[in-house]
Amino acid sequence: MISALTNLLAFIAAISILVAVHEYGHYLVGRWVGMKVLRFSIGFGRPVWTRIAGKDRTEYCISAIPLGGYVRFLDSREGPIDAEDEGRAFNQRPIPARVLVLLAGPAFNFIFAIVAYWALLAGGIMVLTPAVGSVTPESYAATAGLRFGDKIVAVGDTDTTDWESALVAILGEMVSDGRIPLTLESEAGHRRTATIIVGDDRTRLTEPGVLFDGLGFQPWQPPAIVGEITDGGAAAAAGLAVGDRITAIDTEPVGNFNELRAVVGPRPNQEVAVEYVREGRTESVNVMLGEHEIDGETRGLLGIALSQSVGDYYELRTFTPYESLREAATKTWTSTLFTMQMLGRMVTGDVSIKNISGPINIAQFAGDSAQRGIRSFLAFLAVVSISLGVLNLLPVPVLDGGQIVYQLVEMIKGSPMTERAQILGQQAGILALLLLMSFAFYNDIARILS
Repeated sequence: MISALTNLLAFIAAISILVAVHEYGHYLVGRWVGMKVLRFSIGFGRPVWTRIAGKDRTEYCISAIPLGGYVRFLDSREGPIDAEDEGRAFNQRPIPARVLVLLAGPAFNFIFAIVAYWALLAGGIMVLTPAVGSVTPESYAATAGLRFGDKIVAVGDTDTTDWESALVAILGEMVSDGRIPLTLESEAGHRRTATIIVGDDRTRLTEPGVLFDGLGFQPWQPPAIVGEITDGGAAAAAGLAVGDRITAIDTEPVGNFNELRAVVGPRPNQEVAVEYVREGRTESVNVMLGEHEIDGETRGLLGIALSQSVGDYYELRTFTPYESLREAATKTWTSTLFTMQMLGRMVTGDVSIKNISGPINIAQFAGDSAQRGIRSFLAFLAVVSISLGVLNLLPVPVLDGGQIVYQLVEMIKGSPMTERAQILGQQAGILALLLLMSFAFYNDIARILS
């Protein structure tokens, strides 16, 4: 119940922030080009709070349904206008001005993403080098010759310095022709090339959560190698030593340090059988786990710390204010192009439409990111803001992109489109959005049931 409430509140907060940014873009540029703004509303439906301000007596509202918002400009098509407002209606302004106003909403979403990424990068970030973890026998990755610990130096012609850039490049190469050319560097420092070939299986591998299992390897995580031992702790009492690699707890396999935490955490003050490898020999010892509190919850404690030998896989990146702004703009541009590419590939069938998320799934992501902290929630907002910007630029009549098409048609033919043509366009646009939302809700429900 608490989790569902957190998801709902985080979703409402995210939608309210991003819609406010989007609509403020329309509002600000509209006023700048001389249009009269009648109402600026966050939310739909009946206003629950209203303030009238400015020489134009603009209504600023917060409305009852917090799932959107709008800016209402003066428009002579909706009825007669006062003589003093002549020329200030949306449809009376020059077409370039109207197009600029329509572009401003998506543009402000992209600007928001840049600012969000700038805030995240300004304090420095720790990144994990893209590298190969466990490899499944007889999988695509195994056939290509990938081995545990291989660093992914490049994917195709794209240099990869972190997992985000690697993942984008892997998906881009895979959906193109079913081949993923890699430049790898072994733990010994030797470089070689390898190509993962998935062929016609590429569409299935784009389904959410399928990629790495389908390719047959997991991203590298710190192995469960004992780096330090707490004096008087459970591991010290049982005779574990620095350099031991833990492979199982009570026969439950452990592949990396995160999995070790996940297995030990639910077992405070329990005796467990710890399997480990020491100098090439597999051994086992019974360990009475200790306990510690995390966020008010009692968790199991083995009393060991991560091996310092994994430092080559981590990098702390720091930036000057200018460098962080440049990186943020580059990241936003790259993410925008990737989003557009994936949307195009969905249309051609190269990318699974199961990637379309509806409000339920978005709310879950919002809640999860909010619980992980402000930085995680800000990164989530940046991603969704980019998606919102791209979506609104689609040439669908009920979206900004469709309205821009209307303006360009009017510019070319010298007169507005007929009312019938505009109505037909609106109906087609609504139908397209309904189909999109149907897919999104179906995917949400299928994820829940699975």
